[in-house]
Amino acid sequence: MTVAIALATLCIMLVFGLPVALAMGVSGALGLYLFGGWPVLQGILQTAPLSTANDYEIITIPMFMLMAEFVILSGVANDLFRAATIWVGRLRGGVAMATALAGAGFGAISGSSTAAAATLASTSIPAMLKEGYEPKLACGVVAISGTLAMLIPPSVALILYGIIADIPIGALLIGGVIPGLIVTATIIATIAFLVWRDPSVAPLGRSYTLREKFGALKRVGLVLLLFLAVTGTIYSGIATPTEASGIGAFCAMLIAAWERRLTLPAAMRALRSAVQTTCMVLFIILGAHIFGYFFTLTRMTNDITLWVGGLETSRWAILAVILLGYLVLGFFMDQIAILILTVPVILPLILQLGFDPVWFGVLVVVTAEVGMVTPPLGMNVFVVARYTRRPLGELFRGVAPHVWAHLVIIALLAAFPAITLWLPSTMR
Repeated sequence: MTVAIALATLCIMLVFGLPVALAMGVSGALGLYLFGGWPVLQGILQTAPLSTANDYEIITIPMFMLMAEFVILSGVANDLFRAATIWVGRLRGGVAMATALAGAGFGAISGSSTAAAATLASTSIPAMLKEGYEPKLACGVVAISGTLAMLIPPSVALILYGIIADIPIGALLIGGVIPGLIVTATIIATIAFLVWRDPSVAPLGRSYTLREKFGALKRVGLVLLLFLAVTGTIYSGIATPTEASGIGAFCAMLIAAWERRLTLPAAMRALRSAVQTTCMVLFIILGAHIFGYFFTLTRMTNDITLWVGGLETSRWAILAVILLGYLVLGFFMDQIAILILTVPVILPLILQLGFDPVWFGVLVVVTAEVGMVTPPLGMNVFVVARYTRRPLGELFRGVAPHVWAHLVIIALLAAFPAITLWLPSTMR
């Protein structure tokens, strides 16, 4: 009965639009009070804030957020899009494909999906609309390309999963590289299919000389340098993810200074934005910890694991139900909140079924990408709508083909775990 009251309170607060962190914290506190009275609740409230912020690996979140802010400040993302356009823009739909490539590049130097969507919306959508692209196609590509930052390292979502699941963050980040490349190729293939089916949605672009193409690559060098400073040092074992996040933030600051964009007011804005985002994430983690303590004391996690483990069905069928649940939750909740709320409950079950936790983490993040572009929340779609002033219905229709393509990729990654696990297995 206590569990039912706490869960009902959580659902009611979420339905009425309260912040997820507050909803989890209040419902968890209510459950703890009903379970053990004021002494239990007081003891957990006194220790939970320190235990939340005292994790050394938490440092990666503000550092990668700061790196993303400096990258946006430097204007490197605009250079990525221009370089990709010069190389593939001649093809029908080439500018849209360049947007996907720029999204992958931006994801490799930023862990923020919404920041990626906002940056791409301000650069690529005006260029596509100017060339005569159908607005639905242009906006859909930008919304889905922004989600690549959730998967390609450095990924805040994978970092949070690693912290919650207590598994190596380095293996998780490297595990996202090949799936990230596959998802990027899938977005490009979906664009090619849409243009083949209806050539009127995207025109042919202008051609560029080899000199112009290789000249554009000079600007990509900074991005490659930053990628090597983060992912390269993690993969080679030179630095831990925490150390790599500090290196990345410092290198991004140097790039902004090299581009002569690092003024004192701009630096203060970048710091303020990184602090605000970090505080939001920590607040969500705190609320989830309070709710998680309640679940632990009531042994709900153990009971769920034992019940599902006793079912006479295939472990793959159970995995399919779990992923379907993540898809449904993604329609209504923020992806970070979903990870923090569900991973402590689901992961013991995944381990009991014999699945690899690194593979499952990458699979969950790819599934969460779908939630970033599906109604009614679809955070990336709202970001693109804010920048373009286009109707939400049009944007959701534009991203729908990419959602179906993502479901195919989820099935592929689930069926072949080696796609995710091979690269981490070669780490030093």
